[in-house]
Amino acid sequence: MDALLIALADPARWRLVSLLAERPRPVGVLARLAEARQPQTTKHLQTLERAGVVVSQRTGQRRIYALRSAALRDLAAALGRLADTADQGSGPGETFERYGRGLDAERLAAQGEGWADGRSFTFPRSLAGRPELVWRHLTETALLARWWTPEDLRVSELVFDARPGGRIVQEYRDAEDTDGSDLVAGRAEGVVEDVRPGERLAYRLSPLLPGGGVAFTAHVDLGLRPTGTGAGTGTRLDVRYRITDSTVDSADFVAGIEIGFGQSLDKLAAILATEHDTDTDTDTRSTT
Repeated sequence: MDALLIALADPARWRLVSLLAERPRPVGVLARLAEARQPQTTKHLQTLERAGVVVSQRTGQRRIYALRSAALRDLAAALGRLADTADQGSGPGETFERYGRGLDAERLAAQGEGWADGRSFTFPRSLAGRPELVWRHLTETALLARWWTPEDLRVSELVFDARPGGRIVQEYRDAEDTDGSDLVAGRAEGVVEDVRPGERLAYRLSPLLPGGGVAFTAHVDLGLRPTGTGAGTGTRLDVRYRITDSTVDSADFVAGIEIGFGQSLDKLAAILATEHDTDTDTDTRSTT
């Protein structure tokens, strides 16, 4: 496939392919129609033949070239699969476009300091596992690092001191930037305000601008309550996310809150569902 793409990338060779799509033709005729010298045309045709897109045969003193349509159909099918992957519903491409639309709107709205103050978001989630288990995932750094970024990012530095006045540091990078060679995708610093194990967690967190200044302050309030009974006990998590101290330069950050924090909570839900299933299987085996 690589050889085919390289062969077709040259405009002169693409012109020859277009001419051969009409009918098989000899080298001399192809050179005249393409307005090129015959030695150049011959080299281009040999490249196309090695890539499998044309075939040739000698007839008397002439060599006739013909197009192999199967190679083009294979390429078209491969390109179609790539397009289908990019267009899949609720996939990364759709998320990127949603963020772009939100970004345009927020940049238009950011006309002065405090432009987003008072804006709030709510994130309700029904989670598997008891509130005690969910609490651990909200406060223990090893567990928090597993979900506290959107899908395409990873936590690269994390401090979460789960006590009133405790320090918070969250730094994240692209998920595929495993060696730290790319720029930091984002960093936020804050402080824990209220801690009621298994019931309520509240903290302030401020994303930092590239120059180190504060973009805005997020006031995040997480409430937990049990749902169901016995082995089926789950947790209702209600998150309220409120903005203050917003700067003009915070538009890019604000545009990503709903998508990004929502994806993070979806990751948490998936992790807890897996752990709950494992625990349930273990409990079932222990009672048989």
